[in-house]
Amino acid sequence: MKRYDLMHNINTRGTFLVSKICLPYLKKSKHAHILNISPPLNMNPNWFKDHVAYTMAKYGMSMCILGMAEEFKKDNIAVNALWPRTVIHTAAVEMLSGINEAKSYSRKPEIMADAAYSIITKPYDHYNGQFLIDDEVLKQEGIIDFDQYLSDPANNGNLMMDFFFGRISTRWFQPR
Repeated sequence: MKRYDLMHNINTRGTFLVSKICLPYLKKSKHAHILNISPPLNMNPNWFKDHVAYTMAKYGMSMCILGMAEEFKKDNIAVNALWPRTVIHTAAVEMLSGINEAKSYSRKPEIMADAAYSIITKPYDHYNGQFLIDDEVLKQEGIIDFDQYLSDPANNGNLMMDFFFGRISTRWFQPR
């Protein structure tokens, strides 16, 4: 239960708590946004099967998006989620699969940073209550060459879809 509590305290409770604590300051802003890194809701049982606690924690964040987008709409506060289409090369991914293998199927974190920047620089009413995907946001900005985001340009055709996209992969995620 320690791992379960940790995941839910960080992901779901943390999202809720920080959003509520920031609310007075966001209400004063002329350009208020909350952007969470949480997946689009997908009730396919396969996403729950081998890692129900993780999926519940991430979807708890996503449910905060739905509720807070409506709740904060009257205050002109945009609330959205961003999620990567493919695995992002992070220290966590390296820890799970090793640095060389992680590079072979992932994109750089810069793709998420660029997508986040695009979202939060838009007016409040451009996006609200949306579950946005990194490369789709950038395509709307006119970016069509995603090679700059490859961790290893030699492996363009080898990108692994992130969780909650496509088929379920246990390539580097093994529940403990």
